[in-house]
Amino acid sequence: MADKITMSSNGKLNVPNHPIIPFIQGDGIGPDIWSASVRVFDAAIAKAYHGEKKIEWKEVVAGERAFKETGSWMPEETMQAFKDYLISIKGPLTTPVGGGIRSLNVALRQELDLYVCLRPVKYFEGVPSPMWHPEKVNMVIFRENTEDIYAGIEFMTGTPEASKMLDFLVNEMGVKNIRFPETSSFGVKPVSKEGTVRLVRSAIKHAIEHKLPSVTIVHKGNIMKFTEGAFKNWAYELAETEFADKVYTWNQWEKTKAESGEAVANEEMKVAGIGGRIIIKDAIADNFLQQALLAPQDYSVIATLNLNGDYISDALAAQVGGIGIAPGANINYNTGHAVFEATHGTAPRFANTNTMNPSSVILSGVMMLEYMGWKDAAEMITNAVGKAIRNKRVTIDFHKLMENATLLKTSEFADEIIKNL
Repeated sequence: MADKITMSSNGKLNVPNHPIIPFIQGDGIGPDIWSASVRVFDAAIAKAYHGEKKIEWKEVVAGERAFKETGSWMPEETMQAFKDYLISIKGPLTTPVGGGIRSLNVALRQELDLYVCLRPVKYFEGVPSPMWHPEKVNMVIFRENTEDIYAGIEFMTGTPEASKMLDFLVNEMGVKNIRFPETSSFGVKPVSKEGTVRLVRSAIKHAIEHKLPSVTIVHKGNIMKFTEGAFKNWAYELAETEFADKVYTWNQWEKTKAESGEAVANEEMKVAGIGGRIIIKDAIADNFLQQALLAPQDYSVIATLNLNGDYISDALAAQVGGIGIAPGANINYNTGHAVFEATHGTAPRFANTNTMNPSSVILSGVMMLEYMGWKDAAEMITNAVGKAIRNKRVTIDFHKLMENATLLKTSEFADEIIKNL
């Protein structure tokens, strides 16, 4: 009997053998890649659990299709389904231009308080990449999802609100460095201690659970001292208080260096990285983007703010072959709510052509299965995708960059993965 996934009082998900999971096919290429992906999910689950487990898929609508059918970009029934069933998965959605809802993805994140945008970045052997050694890139990005400039607090120049903001800043706050005040628009960047702490806590717990060597706090605190600088300081404070016996921080390294010398500090850092304690370090965002190209092997878990995370996740995805195969999830670890999604756009000119790569949705589904605790099925799909790519049996995005590859349609790529399970 199909039933809802629920969250127990001890913070653990209760996942029945036949969970009901809402899905949105998505706009543009969404239906093509969803129909391929769902066949892969069902086949892997059936094979891994010998028919004992099965997802009951519940279709809901949002985006362009929803607007055409209901007049709403995000019908209340869809939002309610995402709330009621905790876990859901979606294809790419059109964001309306020129008014209405700012972004359907941002709306979901705000409404469900999905404070972690989780973006794992890992290389599949054989994927065309601009890097000499893409296999060195293996990171998980924890991007804060509800604050920073994505809070959407903006005022357009020429509006009464912008004039009021200008008057407040100049006359009440004494701000003197607005270069062109009469033509300036304004945005507000909220960064809270609570928002920082819950994001960084999730990142550190992930590193502990998966036995990863480090968590890097990426920020621009050298310039934005009271927002991004505070993010860094609150992150260290959390690590040193809540995870004192499990981490070794750069702050501790600096203290040891001052008291016992650099050689001792370096030895402690080395032992921490090898011996189990997780190293907590930080990097200025621009320098991190450089180091991610020069020494990606030095980073494993990244904890960062919303805008930085947006840039970083796409840049790292490019290093391992592009956003077309990049999975993503938006999670609230406290309530259990999670939305897994394709990270690319709708590509409307390729709609209904059965040509696009479904791997972003497929690998997001792998993340969903892992989150549900169905790790055997998740691993089976990951290995099968990897085998298809190594065998050069791929969709057009990879085919045009590979030598001696076999071109497959979207549905045929799904067939190939299912054959490899």
